[in-house]
Amino acid sequence: METVYLSCLAFGVLFAIVSVVLGDILGSFLDGALDFLSVDGHHIFQPAAAAGAVTAFGGAGLMMEKYSSLPASGIALLSVLAAAACSLLVFFLYVRPMQNSESTSGYSMQELGGSIGEVLTAIPARGCGEVLVRIGAGVTNHTAESFDGTDIPTGSKVVVVEVKPDALAVSILK
Repeated sequence: METVYLSCLAFGVLFAIVSVVLGDILGSFLDGALDFLSVDGHHIFQPAAAAGAVTAFGGAGLMMEKYSSLPASGIALLSVLAAAACSLLVFFLYVRPMQNSESTSGYSMQELGGSIGEVLTAIPARGCGEVLVRIGAGVTNHTAESFDGTDIPTGSKVVVVEVKPDALAVSILK
């Protein structure tokens, strides 16, 4: 069992070194070529948390084999518990705060549906104008047309009813 524990510990240390030293370099060099390897399950199953669990399993197993008189099954059980605890600690103290701190100004056009905006350039009944829409932490302006086929004056509050390829279809907010 000592070989298993030592292998897990070595894997964890190697993973940490590779991800810290080469993570950004490989990530930019491969430019998403390995994205198919990402875990799309529950957000608690992150590579950093899993690697932390494997490392803790190996380290705890080695230490308990050397410094305790527990049977092999007891050592394995306590090592699994240590791995689970370490994984949860890594997730809640590192991974989750990092996920919450990520912010982006990028958005998909489909996200604009249902958004509230303000008319910058009047929208004629049959034609296009311009609206300012708040999305995320910023604002963006888009070409817009009247969904109801009515004139919409500058300064009116509108809601995006439909996202079309060439314009947003908006209606006056009542």
